[in-house]
Amino acid sequence: MDSATSDARTPLGATADNGLKIVVVGGFGVGKTTMVRSVSEIRPLNTEETMTRAGEAVDDTSGVHAKTSTTVAFDFGRISIDAHNVLYLFGAPGQERFWFLWDRLFSGTLGAVVLVDTRRIDDSWYAIDRLEAHGTPFIVACNDFGGPSHRHEAVRDALDLDPHVPLVDCDARSRESSKQVLITLVQHIKNQYAGQTIRPVASTREFA
Repeated sequence: MDSATSDARTPLGATADNGLKIVVVGGFGVGKTTMVRSVSEIRPLNTEETMTRAGEAVDDTSGVHAKTSTTVAFDFGRISIDAHNVLYLFGAPGQERFWFLWDRLFSGTLGAVVLVDTRRIDDSWYAIDRLEAHGTPFIVACNDFGGPSHRHEAVRDALDLDPHVPLVDCDARSRESSKQVLITLVQHIKNQYAGQTIRPVASTREFA
């Protein structure tokens, strides 16, 4: 899909001191890097490498033939919640050969977005399975690739989603759309931990 539209980024204030970790996860080529890039308030860190012919024997590129680069470690971005709290966004690599990194990325994660391409919905199973195994709250976001739309009921049935898991549509290229996805996730986390104190995973001073 097309890259996110670039525009001016507003620096985070120096008073932000609590970091909350969010992971964007999903199958190969579903738009994780694009989402982190579109919504981050800093220039995101990307670990993208050019896809080569040697990788064709390893990665399943069916349905993503136009993809020319891929994440080999993780993407990283930030977005502010308020004057004292920020989200640290981590985009997980989608290829099966990098799945061993996911458990480490999930460590200390407050919640996750499972990004789905409904044309290749089976690619989402592993992400959901691992998040459920970790007990990590998550939502599912169907990324718009311009194909036919699918009823949410059909997507829920295909993914065997629990009724309490939010399911939304999005365009990962749009900052506003990606922000709405994160707002939905934060609200879901708030509902999950109602009455409990959410402990930040780290202070931003630890990343200085």
